Amino acid sequence: MILPAERELRVALARFAEARIDHDRLATGRSGRALEDATYTLCVLTGARTAEDALAVADALLRRYGAEAARAKKDKTLAA
Repeated sequence: MILPAERELRVALARFAEARIDHDRLATGRSGRALEDATYTLCVLTGARTAEDALAVADALLRRYGAEAARAKKDKTLAA
């Protein structure tokens, strides 16, 4: 699987969250389609089949990105 860029993943998560909140607040055909689209995008980015699985993968990826950033910062500090 090709990993999504951190920013791309965060944008997809924010879009999913907004669509989920909008649909939960007032379910309409438009909000349902927006939620389906956001869910599909998140699933494609994470290689998952369900929203729940996609969210779990996204969480793991964000932890990985955070660890990589911390390691890079530490390596940069040690090199200086």
